Amino acid sequence: MTPLAAHAAIRFGLGARPEAPAPADPSAWLAGQVAPLAELPGPSLNDIQLALRAQRRDIRHPGVGDIFRVESTAWATRMIATRIPFAERWANFWTNHLTVSRRAFQTTPWLGHYQRAIRAKCFGRFEDLLLAAYRHPAMLGYLDQTNSTGPASPVGRRGRGLNENLARECLELHTVTPAARYGQPDVAALARILTGWSSGRGEQFSEVDGFLFRADAHEPGAKRLLGESFPEGEEGGAEALRFLANHPSTARALALKLGRHFISDTPSRASLSWIEGAWRDSRGDLAAVARALIADPETQTPLRKLRSGQDYVIAVLRALGQGAESAPMLLATLNRLNQPLWNAPAADGWSDAAAEWAAPEQLMRRLEWATELAGRAAAAGATEPEALAATMLGPLARAETMNVMRRSGSARDAIVVVLASPEAQRR
Repeated sequence: MTPLAAHAAIRFGLGARPEAPAPADPSAWLAGQVAPLAELPGPSLNDIQLALRAQRRDIRHPGVGDIFRVESTAWATRMIATRIPFAERWANFWTNHLTVSRRAFQTTPWLGHYQRAIRAKCFGRFEDLLLAAYRHPAMLGYLDQTNSTGPASPVGRRGRGLNENLARECLELHTVTPAARYGQPDVAALARILTGWSSGRGEQFSEVDGFLFRADAHEPGAKRLLGESFPEGEEGGAEALRFLANHPSTARALALKLGRHFISDTPSRASLSWIEGAWRDSRGDLAAVARALIADPETQTPLRKLRSGQDYVIAVLRALGQGAESAPMLLATLNRLNQPLWNAPAADGWSDAAAEWAAPEQLMRRLEWATELAGRAAAAGATEPEALAATMLGPLARAETMNVMRRSGSARDAIVVVLASPEAQRR
């Protein structure tokens, strides 16, 4: 494995697997994964509605929990075994950018379907990805958009009010960010533009299972946002989101976020200009942006990112050659490392900054888990420390790490050295 192949597997991917040979041409291997991803099978919107209906009848009904277990296990299995790790990391990045968290209890059954919907759009245009997210019941419920009503609409005149949560997060986090110097009038304007965007309650109410525009809750009349005018109706909301998705401030903000995820906590100005230029020139074509990121010379520099808890656990299980049987372990360990699946603490998602993952308690929990895992691997006799080091670290292994590993008194201790090494924490 060459250093560039290791970078491809670690910086862009989810970590190497023992049976997958290092790519002879890392750039071509990564570029080959930049292609539309098919929608994955899983519980449908109708399945979710049925489970929610059953739970309303009987709070002990297992339907909602069963759906979450099916979806989360499918995700964990894919992370451990996938042969397109860059594509999966890319999809995870956008799911985190457009975070929906199960901290809002009502979102839980929708989360797997939401992640699959984002995944299917993540190599298309950002405007289409944004629209898909904002039309999904998970996002509409998470940010209370289903409760937002135009004050002058027929429903609003009966006492329902405007909710600005989705509009505020759209401007602050998902698109232009405060760098665009928007104000509270813009937040209120976008909230009015998006009134009526809701989700149906299913066939029981003679409604669709997914996105539903409720005209009687929509604020009438044209509105102005960041100096632009948008018509009333559902299409006015779609036009506003496309406008924000293609705004220059969005290109700058997301170039920075991509740079921080894939390069370093402080990417260079040259890298940011490179990514932003690809975004601008392609009008937000995420496949073009991904290919530009792969070609950025700074991605060939030494790894500088600290792995999040999720990154670390996935990389370890992949390096050990684990399969679907370890999906429950992956999910349980994410809880243990304070990064439970689809449960970000706030709407800005999980942080990429090293300071968030370098706390002593976080690193101690990783060491404890690695020690337990090493004990089981050594007892099974299926993990050879030298081979594990070659898979997980390759040419990035330091001489000090290899010397300590080779001087270890047992296979268990040698495996711990590899899994707990500073190199194993880097991405």
